Amino acid sequence: MARPSVDYAPRDPAANVLHRVVREHLQTFLAEAAHGRDGEGVPRFVEEEFQTFLSCGLFAGGFARFRCGACKTERLVAFSCKGRGFCPSCGGRRMTERAAHLVDHVIPDVPVRQWVLTLPHRIRYLLAWRHDLCKAVVRVLLRAVHRHLRTRASERGLADVHSGAVAIVQRFGGALNLNVHIHALVLDGVFARGDDGRLRFHAAPALDAADVADVLAAIAPGVQRLVARSGGGTDDPHGSADAFAEASPLLAGLAAASVQGSVALGGTPGARPRRVGQSLVDRGESALGACHARWEGFDLHAAVRVPAGQRDRLERVCRYAVRPPVAGSRLQVAADGQVVLQLRHPWADGTTHVAFTPTAFLARLAVLVPRPRVNLVLYHGLLAPRGVPRWCRAAHHRPRLTPTARRRGPR
Repeated sequence: MARPSVDYAPRDPAANVLHRVVREHLQTFLAEAAHGRDGEGVPRFVEEEFQTFLSCGLFAGGFARFRCGACKTERLVAFSCKGRGFCPSCGGRRMTERAAHLVDHVIPDVPVRQWVLTLPHRIRYLLAWRHDLCKAVVRVLLRAVHRHLRTRASERGLADVHSGAVAIVQRFGGALNLNVHIHALVLDGVFARGDDGRLRFHAAPALDAADVADVLAAIAPGVQRLVARSGGGTDDPHGSADAFAEASPLLAGLAAASVQGSVALGGTPGARPRRVGQSLVDRGESALGACHARWEGFDLHAAVRVPAGQRDRLERVCRYAVRPPVAGSRLQVAADGQVVLQLRHPWADGTTHVAFTPTAFLARLAVLVPRPRVNLVLYHGLLAPRGVPRWCRAAHHRPRLTPTARRRGPR
């Protein structure tokens, strides 16, 4: 093993492209936002997210002093903003910590499958402000998946079986657009009691596209019923976020434009950002692969499966699910002043970069900031904490299944 480095190199956030764009154009964005809505402006929690981001990692915003009692070496470490919206540094630290926590203390060493549910545009706008409805959609997804696992288990003669999942709500798409979708890390099998009374894991059979289509056929009507009961019918392209639109009309307008992939500030309203790519010829809709299904705007993907024992790969999947919206290395400022975002993967039409005006770029970031006191990581089934609702009675088994519990005992 290589010896650890004794050098400490503090980061320089002021040299980051994202920090520079926010620092130079934030006041312009806030002024245009206030002018467009008669002085209404963006909500306070969004403005505070931008302001605290500007002090993240700077000694002027506060720092901690560390001193080694043996060698008397001293280090100054600047405070972070702890932002939940778009800060790459805080988001990267939170991604690393949460992924390690899930692997080391939550998810048992069994096969895990990732189910990714993407929703129609009209529902994404509604879920962006209705966190209660978003949690209800998560429950619809996981109930359909668990029902599929129980059905497969009953075919093998297993009864009274339980499974568990960790659901992560992501609010962003590849182009920093508002795209509320769900990443569910589900135990790919069920736990059942053996003859000795102990819980034993039974892996699920291999999955195919027909199984995913059956699960999606149960999810889509359930989500549509939730939207209808909440007051947002399918005829309304924006759902029923009227109450929030009245409380924050500017943010509602920015969110509607972001969902549709258009511009609301910093350019021609309704126009789309400039695309840069090797070939802008539309190649049509890509063919669906294995364990993938679509229906009326709903998309369900379940091709990623991590076998038992591959904890490093599982941690990479967890990091992908809880990653921040943007990495500073994928941003650059063009000669004309536009902010160019490099996409993680080229689009079907060959687009590799998307260019925004600085104001339009900050508008995209503004709608990605979650509302205060909203939890985007949800635990269900065997992995749920104690005190969960009645429909999740299996949570009391969690202390006996988690990796932390298996490490307890005499040293």
